[in-house]
Amino acid sequence: MDNDKAMNLSRLGLRAGDGRDPLITGISVDSRQVRDGHLFAALPGSASHGGEFIQYALRQGAAAILTDRQGAEIAAAELAASSAALVVAEDPRAALAGAAALWFKAQLETVVAVTGTSGKTSVTTFTRQIWQALGLKAINLGTMGVQGDFTARLAHTTPEPVTLHRVLSEAAAAGVTHAAMEASSHGLDQRRLDGVRVAAGAFTNFSQDHLDYHHDFDSYFAAKALLFNHILEPGAGAVICTDDARGREAAQIARDRGLRLLTYGRAEDCDLRILAQRYDATGQELRFSLNGQTHLIRLNLIGGFQAENVLCAAGLCIATGADPQRVIGALPGLTTVRGRMELAAQRQNGAAVFVDYAHKPGAVIAALQSLRPHVIGRIIAIVGAGGDRDRGKRPLMGEAARQYADMIYVTDDNPRTEDPAAIRAEVMAGAGPDATEVGDRAEAILRAVDALEPGDALLIMGKGHETGQIIGSDVFPFDDAEQASVAVAALDGTI
Repeated sequence: MDNDKAMNLSRLGLRAGDGRDPLITGISVDSRQVRDGHLFAALPGSASHGGEFIQYALRQGAAAILTDRQGAEIAAAELAASSAALVVAEDPRAALAGAAALWFKAQLETVVAVTGTSGKTSVTTFTRQIWQALGLKAINLGTMGVQGDFTARLAHTTPEPVTLHRVLSEAAAAGVTHAAMEASSHGLDQRRLDGVRVAAGAFTNFSQDHLDYHHDFDSYFAAKALLFNHILEPGAGAVICTDDARGREAAQIARDRGLRLLTYGRAEDCDLRILAQRYDATGQELRFSLNGQTHLIRLNLIGGFQAENVLCAAGLCIATGADPQRVIGALPGLTTVRGRMELAAQRQNGAAVFVDYAHKPGAVIAALQSLRPHVIGRIIAIVGAGGDRDRGKRPLMGEAARQYADMIYVTDDNPRTEDPAAIRAEVMAGAGPDATEVGDRAEAILRAVDALEPGDALLIMGKGHETGQIIGSDVFPFDDAEQASVAVAALDGTI
């Protein structure tokens, strides 16, 4: 990534083994983007090592290479024949993050990070909305890109350090002062947040996901815990839901690190405590306490779990200096995140169709449980599972739907390079014999909408805000909310 000023390698906190200190004109993690004078970071990966691409970066004019011992060994011959400086780091990802921070310089006044299995997008979006309601220029970064007072597209939930620091620098130049970012387990494990000054971090919840990458629950939790035992400095804020054992474990880590802990949830000892909720067709009333003082507000949000997300966002704003009363006053104005318990369409008989991003067993359970109090009839669920991802969760997805929905349609999500029928079979194993298998997602939505009777609700899960379906290596246009609207219009004769 180019900058308008060149900088010596040593000013990026890097030292070549032979002492050379070339002038660096940019930083790249993709050899195809290397230009004359660039520092190329050749990082270890799950499928291949970036060292394989050092030869191409050198041909493109790289002035320096950052890698580990393995990367240096892979390209030993090419490096020996080049004039490029070689930096061998024990942890090249951390070194890259530090270099990117020094390269782009600008940091926002306040950055918070949110980790947890579910709720990251909603919490970061609500945090940004609260800040904006308080008159601050703010953004949120994550699954849906960069949103708010500065917008950009992102390829990953937590971008690699060069992209992340570039975006933060550009946002700062646009006048943004506050940012709430999603901290994925991959991003934390791969040190993508290193170098970002994070004022407060949050932990939402913990359930099965990404075991294809982390291998077991302990490794998955350890990655998330890096936000509290590595990224946050002593004295920073920590907003943690302590309703489950892993949350209490994260809270203890925060205490041990000297973080300013603010807990939320339903337990009696929570600083931000949910006392009661009352649901209706369009939202809920929430009674909660903050440090013992009781408040009652209305949220125009579907799903009981949104109360936790809202209080987490409020906690982050309070932990970073916002006036608690002003924060509470902003909560009734929060609007739902696209693809998160989003009301997509409504039939003439009053039955509603919702779209949610739930693509993990815990999220499916949370979504269905949270929808139930809003529905006086049946809940119909559409569920599937993505290909080339954790296979172990597929039957659990079906089982979660079977336990909490009255009618189930199992369909394709993003099959990617796997056999869609094989994926559906694994989901069906958990969904049970009463579930209906419909491979074509559009047909599944149409059939489920057609089954809706007065008082019923349909929850389409898995893809949420996504506007494409990945089949093989191709992405085909597909939007669950749009398909639901088309189905309703066709069946109700309003097209």
